[in-house]
Amino acid sequence: MPWRYVYCDVGYAANRRQVWTPVRSKPKDDQAISSSLPIGVFDSGVGGLTVLRALLDQLPGEDFVYLGDTARLPYGTKSPASIRQYSLQAARLLHERGVKCLVVACNTASAIALDALAHEFDPVPVIGVLEPGAAAACQATRAGRIAVLATESTVRGGAYQAAITRRRPDAIVTARACPLFVALAEEGWTDGPIVEGVIHRYLDEIFVADVAAARPDTLVLGCTHFPVLAPVLRDVLGPDVAIVDSAATTAVALADALTRRGVLRHDRAAGTVTLLATDGPERFARVGAVFLGRPLAPADVEIVDLAFAQAPSRA
Repeated sequence: MPWRYVYCDVGYAANRRQVWTPVRSKPKDDQAISSSLPIGVFDSGVGGLTVLRALLDQLPGEDFVYLGDTARLPYGTKSPASIRQYSLQAARLLHERGVKCLVVACNTASAIALDALAHEFDPVPVIGVLEPGAAAACQATRAGRIAVLATESTVRGGAYQAAITRRRPDAIVTARACPLFVALAEEGWTDGPIVEGVIHRYLDEIFVADVAAARPDTLVLGCTHFPVLAPVLRDVLGPDVAIVDSAATTAVALADALTRRGVLRHDRAAGTVTLLATDGPERFARVGAVFLGRPLAPADVEIVDLAFAQAPSRA
């Protein structure tokens, strides 16, 4: 896929010039959404690039604009009010640039802010990663015993537990907050004795049971940072545990949503990708390459300031 990148030196640092130059005009509320508009994707950092990777595989002809709010990473330790505020600001920036759909590539934001986002940006469809992940877990489990690994906010809010038991009332769901997984993923530490030690510290209590039937048979990676740890999780847990990543099911949900609204692109084989971040293009490129599965350079990233993003007009 050909890539289109822009770099401009703006951002949060006080000694840097703050400039807001929209790439696309915002669609008017009374106009139909055009199929030629890009799809907006946002996350608290680079973890959502695992979702973008699946979206590119599923929909190679679409244009994508990805925003990682790296200046305020992680969302998972923030209050619900802050998560909603940050999510709305990120989505507003994408909306201002003109998008035909918003994908919330962050489980924490999907759990806390999805309703607020859907309300504010209607009629632009908003798709989260939590519901597709819950659906995939219910399909994968054999005995209804499911473990969910997520951030503190996602676990505390109980959104995954509710979404799973709504689909499968007899499910036994164990949720565990694994905040260090985010730090490991952001550092690019995806294997080795330190990573394995952290996994054992979080998961032995759940998976090391006297009775095999009491152990979860399915593990949900309830944070978009966690898929890069899937290989080492597989090594630690063994082959009998199904590991569920919501990225692929989210891509299918997006394709279905675009098809239902008649805005799926059929006119070309390859689209473009624009990468945005709120801080640290060097770090975004270095770590993001691991999540996206292809090389990135700091010049591939446009730094933006969310303070300039405005709520959509309801005129």
